Amino acid sequence: MKLNEVIIIVKRLYREYIKKYISRLIVAIILSIIVAGSTSAIAWLLDPAVKKIFIEQNKTYAIFIPIIIVFAFAGKGISLYFARSIVIVLGNRIKQRLQNKMTDNILLSDSQTIEAKHSGKYISTFLYDVAMVQELVSTGVLNIMKDSLTLITLICLMFYQNWKLAIFSLVMMPLAAIVAKSLGKRMGKATTKSVISSGNFTTLISEILKSSKIIKIYQREEFEKKRSSDAIQDLTDTQIKIGKVQIRAAPIMETLTGFMIAGFIYYAGLLIAQGEIGINNFFSFLAAMMLAYQPVRSLATVNMLVYQGAAAADRVFQIIDREIQIKDDENLPKIKISKSYIKFDDVSFKYSTGKDKAIRNISIDIEGEKITALVGHSGAGKSTILNLIPRFYEPQGGKILLDGQQINKVSLRSLRDKISLVSQDVILFDDSVENNIKYAKLNATDNEIKEACKLAAADEFIDKLPNKYKTLIGENAVRLSGGQKQRISIARAILKNSPIILLDEATSSLDAESEEKVQNAIFNLTKNRTTLVIAHRLSTINKANKIILMKEGKVLKSGTHSELLKNSPEYESLYRKQILH
Repeated sequence: MKLNEVIIIVKRLYREYIKKYISRLIVAIILSIIVAGSTSAIAWLLDPAVKKIFIEQNKTYAIFIPIIIVFAFAGKGISLYFARSIVIVLGNRIKQRLQNKMTDNILLSDSQTIEAKHSGKYISTFLYDVAMVQELVSTGVLNIMKDSLTLITLICLMFYQNWKLAIFSLVMMPLAAIVAKSLGKRMGKATTKSVISSGNFTTLISEILKSSKIIKIYQREEFEKKRSSDAIQDLTDTQIKIGKVQIRAAPIMETLTGFMIAGFIYYAGLLIAQGEIGINNFFSFLAAMMLAYQPVRSLATVNMLVYQGAAAADRVFQIIDREIQIKDDENLPKIKISKSYIKFDDVSFKYSTGKDKAIRNISIDIEGEKITALVGHSGAGKSTILNLIPRFYEPQGGKILLDGQQINKVSLRSLRDKISLVSQDVILFDDSVENNIKYAKLNATDNEIKEACKLAAADEFIDKLPNKYKTLIGENAVRLSGGQKQRISIARAILKNSPIILLDEATSSLDAESEEKVQNAIFNLTKNRTTLVIAHRLSTINKANKIILMKEGKVLKSGTHSELLKNSPEYESLYRKQILH
């Protein structure tokens, strides 16, 4: 990352995040001034201490000066504590705001944008990158304020004691700045590599946890061990490189300091011999110079911290600044539902990762308050059509209308409020059964929840759970069977009570007995509601008022079950295969 890019990012951090807390920063600056003044006072007090106590042996000063030194150290410690407290709070508040903004963007982004990046990469940015920005804001800001002011006051004291020695001591500082700049660039490169390695490792661990059964059944433990070992090795090597860059300043600064002190002692000896500086002034100057060593070293590492934090902030801003393709416009009218009649007019869609269009110039009518089924082999475009209705994706061509209203010309919130979805990939949260069902209606009563579960044939197994509706189901509902997960998902959709129902292989995980119960519940639920069904099971297809046969993103035929059996060889073939299955 180039210096001008770092400056732009740091300016943005200040303008959008730090400036809000400017009053607290002013307090921290005042406290830093006290720290700097106290540090310089400690060094200056050696002048009268040596002269009055050790040379003149003044008993009054022997009591008075030590008391002042105690107060100076106490003032420095207390001021530093409160200054650090302020910037720690500031850093964490900014971290919180960045994480909130990233969360907002992800929640509002369309499915295609989210799916373009692995979840592990997002987690890495949420955890590692924001922590680096926090470190920049808290540690970096405080060190710049405190150490800069301390260094300035100590240099002033050094000039006050003897300007010749002060100029001699400052010769080494430009060399320290050059070293800091060089190490900062290397730190930026190493940090970028570290974040990539961290993202890869997080992605791998996430996949291992999700795919544990597949790994075991195909006996790929050794293969995954090798992959994880390589990822950990890469991450470790990168962290070691960062650590070495961070401490590389130490030997350079120590060597420079050694030359400086050696030269200083030699030159100071000459000045003392010539009577240009007293022994008391020498000790005060020496203390100031030694105390100045710490802020110089600290400021050298701040440069690396700035590069590191700026690189991390850049990756955070990439998520925050990402344009939301499908977003709600408050100025658009709310959709008005009468019959829930859905029409696809010459609609085409292509996934960003695909070469060919998923659906091509589709024109279909999904009749209101009736059941329409989409059938066809895998990859025919059935799920794409279903996902376009709630605008999870945006078509590249054509129009989708609901009761004559273009769905992209009405409020997105009002559109999705009218739609319920039950998918074959059941998504349940690591929470109680009750809260998973209430997700559709947060203010639902216990009676409403139980009625929805009864219609979904879920009440029977829920009543047998240890804590019934309060039972925690675990991550991905690991404590439930596939059929139980599906019935909770259906109960959630029933509770929403929307006029449009989207069912994507909704009964795929149910046994014959449960399927019969759920099919009856779905039949009652879909009465007077527009229902679009993707299913291979004949029981669902037979109940549909209309069946649309698809192949390779196009509509081949549509009609009732009996009509398609007569008029479509492809449908008849699909039907026969299902019977045999």
